[in-house]
Amino acid sequence: MRVFLIRFLIIAALLALWEGLPRIGLLNANFLPPLSIVTQNLWAMIVSGELAKHALISLQRIAEGLGVSILIGVPLGLVMGSFKSLESAIDGPLQAGRQVSAIALFPVFILFFGIGELSKVAIIFWASVWPILVSTIAGVKSIDPVLLRSARSMGAEGLTLFRKVILPAAAPSIFTGVRLGAAYAFMVLVAAEMIGANAGLGFLVLYSQEVFRIPDMYAAMVSLAAFGLLLNRLLVVLERSATAWRDA
Repeated sequence: MRVFLIRFLIIAALLALWEGLPRIGLLNANFLPPLSIVTQNLWAMIVSGELAKHALISLQRIAEGLGVSILIGVPLGLVMGSFKSLESAIDGPLQAGRQVSAIALFPVFILFFGIGELSKVAIIFWASVWPILVSTIAGVKSIDPVLLRSARSMGAEGLTLFRKVILPAAAPSIFTGVRLGAAYAFMVLVAAEMIGANAGLGFLVLYSQEVFRIPDMYAAMVSLAAFGLLLNRLLVVLERSATAWRDA
């Protein structure tokens, strides 16, 4: 209860500062409108359906990019974490790839995929796959060897060992990686929607800034943060469900 109260007070203080500082002139209200004005614009966008249109398109792009990241990053991480020789062989290119940001690869994505949806999904994929892959590898490598030996001594091998021991034990790290990947996906969404987009929350942020609709820009940013928090909460719930054995 105390932690909840402290968290509530911190959030309330930040929101009060957002409302008050522009009102009293300590911050330029043209560049940072008061929270109440942003909220009014956000509500108007919700009522008109404009927010839903942009949000659905952005969420689809994130779902596709993050989904491909999970489909590739988790199996590859499980295999690399299980076989040290394979990890050693791939670790060099993997570490090199991690250092190249999705934004730096803009020209490459456009060159190969054009300015359509595929390039946007590719940017989101590139940003989100690395934390998923690395966390999955770390999860497999951190499994207690005694646990593996005990399972093998009881006859668990192959797929049975993987399904009953390796995957459940690595699940917390996998979900951590997916949550980090989702956070990166939302971070690069604005950049992804710079490539020939005419809809999406990231596009709305950029367009509102260009036409100086600053309250709409902040409303879109608040929406991005809210959707990111909701997705993170959903992943936390899924993680607790998938790792309920830890509380048993």
